[in-house]
Amino acid sequence: MKINKLVIRKGFPESYRQSAALLYDEAFRQKFSVAIHSDKKRLSLLQDCLNPEYAIVAIKNNDLVGIAGFHTKKGSLTRGITFRDLISRSGILKSVWAALVFSLYERKLKPGELLMDGIAVQKEFRGKGIGSKLLDKIVKYAQENKYEKIRLDVIDTNPEARKLYERKGFEAVKTNKFPFLKLLLGFGSSISMVMDVARY
Repeated sequence: MKINKLVIRKGFPESYRQSAALLYDEAFRQKFSVAIHSDKKRLSLLQDCLNPEYAIVAIKNNDLVGIAGFHTKKGSLTRGITFRDLISRSGILKSVWAALVFSLYERKLKPGELLMDGIAVQKEFRGKGIGSKLLDKIVKYAQENKYEKIRLDVIDTNPEARKLYERKGFEAVKTNKFPFLKLLLGFGSSISMVMDVARY
């Protein structure tokens, strides 16, 4: 089935798995490449482990142009990655390193909360409201599934994303500083933002 207009939907077909991995890696390479240096191994891992059940995607002209992940108690877009998956690609020592880096990004869910895993949009489609539409769909999903709040973290080097979240009603509640990890991670702090779903 050919898709000519922009379609925002939950989940993606298996035929889009490679596109999803490429798009997600492009958007979050700064974080992921610290854990797994090899582009080939990192893309292979994402392609095999992304869980489409926890994704909202934008499809236009039969191409995946945007993706937003979310995290519930049952799973998340990226939580399919296991230590066994890391070892199968990188060996024990490199896998231990990758697991340690990934643990820095772990966030605990609170009752009644939906956690976002980030939004990625193809470069040529940025500034066209796709990120906003993906976010709207996540809010709708949260409302339909009786979540009270949506929480996300935005790094200090991504002010445009923070502006989008603020326009949508997210409020900054906490700043997490990583002064000793700035050289490693490429950012010095992240801001936790929360939206009250009932007010949307």
